[in-house]
Amino acid sequence: MNDREPCDLASSLLPPTLAALALATTLLLGLPDAATAQDEGLRVYISADMEGVTGAVSGEQLGPSGFEYARFRGFLTDEVLAAIDAAREAGAVEILVSDSHGNGQNLLLERMPADVMVVRSWPRPLAMMEGIDARFDAAIFLGYHTSTANTRGVRAHTMSSANLTGLRLNGREHAEAGVNAAIAGHFGVPVVMISGDDAIVEEARAMLGDLEGAVVKWSLGFHSARTLTPEAGRALIRERVAAALARLDDFEPYRLDGPVTLELSYKNYLPAEILSYLPSVERADAHTVRWTGADMTEISRFLQVATNYAANRAP
Repeated sequence: MNDREPCDLASSLLPPTLAALALATTLLLGLPDAATAQDEGLRVYISADMEGVTGAVSGEQLGPSGFEYARFRGFLTDEVLAAIDAAREAGAVEILVSDSHGNGQNLLLERMPADVMVVRSWPRPLAMMEGIDARFDAAIFLGYHTSTANTRGVRAHTMSSANLTGLRLNGREHAEAGVNAAIAGHFGVPVVMISGDDAIVEEARAMLGDLEGAVVKWSLGFHSARTLTPEAGRALIRERVAAALARLDDFEPYRLDGPVTLELSYKNYLPAEILSYLPSVERADAHTVRWTGADMTEISRFLQVATNYAANRAP
């Protein structure tokens, strides 16, 4: 697909002298060239998790060993494509998608449009928000879930259901949606839409304000839900993304001005004990470490070390 303006495409087919003349004429007439038009266009960042995908309720849908995982990779891809379609209709000239669940290799790449880029696999300094920067106008969270501190929500956890029992920023409990919104906010980018179950939409709105929410299922428990069908879920996501991008002026970035203090609680004693050997890390209690970073980019980097490092890691 070629998204250049007709005048830009025509210029590229002209000899150098005539191309320069065409550019000069464009500038004299005050018409925007293609690069300027694209610079001024809408840019959308999409972070896609999987627990909140329509119909997903257990590990059978969420990892390579699950009997429904292959199908649900397709459903996740469909929901991302629905959001992309809505963003394009709203005028998006750039869309970056972060594959942010599990191994980071869930989206079916061959089904992504040729002009969309995808961030895949780990580790990444900004984790689920890798690639976000100040050029983006809006962030969209698809397939998200509630925090480990929430008593409701399908597959509720924060970053690692196996290892973590809490994550607080400046004393307040944060879900992945909150952490990622704060990373986006560091760059001045607001979160405008989230999809998942009813509990995450409620949790995100309580922290981030009146963002658009696509409730694609209603939590009945950690591994159960009343759910829309995939077709209905896609339609709702497309509708809510369109609604969000139609009222961009209503949203403000979620900012945590530095310094930012992180408190991270583990299920086990040992990770907290070992991290506390670092002179900058305080052991707040038997299971919890406390660390202060200058801003959310430093917090994100620390989190990647605190949740991923092992001396025996190898390529």
